[in-house]
Amino acid sequence: MPGRSGDRCARCSGSSPGRDSRASSSSPDPGRESLIVRITGTDPDAPSLALVGHTDVVPVEPAGWERDPFGAEIVDGVLWGRGAIDMLNLTAAYAVVTRALATSGFRPRGDLIFAAVADEENGSRFGVGWLTEHRLDLIDADYVLTESGGAHAGSRPSLGVMVGEKGGAGRMLRVRGVPGHGSAPWGTRNAGVIAAEAVSRLARFRGPTVITPQWRAYAEALDLADDARAAVIDPARFFDGLSSLGGLDGFAHASTHTTISPNVIRAGAKGNVIPGEATVQLDIRVLPGVAPADVEGYLHEALGDLLEHIEIEGDWFGESTISPIDTPLYAALGSAVRRAYPSADLLPMLGIGGTDGRFYRRRGIPAYGFGVLSERWDYGTFRRLFHGHNERIDLESLDLTVSALDHVVRTFHDQENR
Repeated sequence: MPGRSGDRCARCSGSSPGRDSRASSSSPDPGRESLIVRITGTDPDAPSLALVGHTDVVPVEPAGWERDPFGAEIVDGVLWGRGAIDMLNLTAAYAVVTRALATSGFRPRGDLIFAAVADEENGSRFGVGWLTEHRLDLIDADYVLTESGGAHAGSRPSLGVMVGEKGGAGRMLRVRGVPGHGSAPWGTRNAGVIAAEAVSRLARFRGPTVITPQWRAYAEALDLADDARAAVIDPARFFDGLSSLGGLDGFAHASTHTTISPNVIRAGAKGNVIPGEATVQLDIRVLPGVAPADVEGYLHEALGDLLEHIEIEGDWFGESTISPIDTPLYAALGSAVRRAYPSADLLPMLGIGGTDGRFYRRRGIPAYGFGVLSERWDYGTFRRLFHGHNERIDLESLDLTVSALDHVVRTFHDQENR
């Protein structure tokens, strides 16, 4: 029950999932409820599949929206609202497919799990992270599908599948200055000014360019001039070719660099007092192979002599994760995509943000970000709406994704319809 710790299991009947299904709700914190539905397989030794979607969304700045961000308006075949792309479109599709299969009498060989989880946007501390530590039995699976796939690249086309994601190593900079009266700023050590310079240096810092296998494959799938393609897969020429990518430039940069983004900056408490302390919260996303010592090295290189006035706080480090693609589930994804687009290829991608898939990959379980979107969605357009204004998804993409997921589940499980 919402607001109550522990879990609640019940047999489902009537219009709910059938007699061989179980539904559980689990909440480690009031208001942070997760719902898990399991359709029991016919073969206890067959591999299980989990469809993992989150139910929370990030905040909005309503003034930047053309429509009510929580109005769920459908206009000209497009559904508007916060979470439409990240990732309530998929969570809803998982629910539709799971319910349809369960009520039809479908019996997979291995268990099918639908997990609608809390807290992904806040680090998963009360969602998959908590469930992994305390109720792994509810969400454990041999294979996992989650968010961020399905956008088009190139004219063939290729549809992206997130086979992994960058890791994280958030840090806090604590800047020490000397407080004083704001009427005489000359010669003072204003912590806010030092923080501003630190932010500026971090914004200019490039770090090493790394051409991952996923970025190379992505660049080769794009419709680029030969010289532009050669540039963006060459570490020495990468920044020369970046402008040729248009709206994909941010994704390209993040795909090839460990990024440091100063996102929360605080200094000062009163308008006439020079601040003696400031803080800068850093969002650091690391590429495969990057170690904690590398992160510290990048920060020291970027900040230089400012470190005389700055303490770097925090030592958390989550490594990047990658899933193999020579799996039965990946083959089923390719089959589903070709039903929608017969000439399409799967394009394995490295996610530049974080998903709940990392909790599974770190235990050796393949997890893929998958969907099938309409032709209007290139990845640049798709990615810009994540956490942005005017988030929306077209109904055609919802239909394509539901159809693809139904096919994936049936193909993967070698189903028995009874």
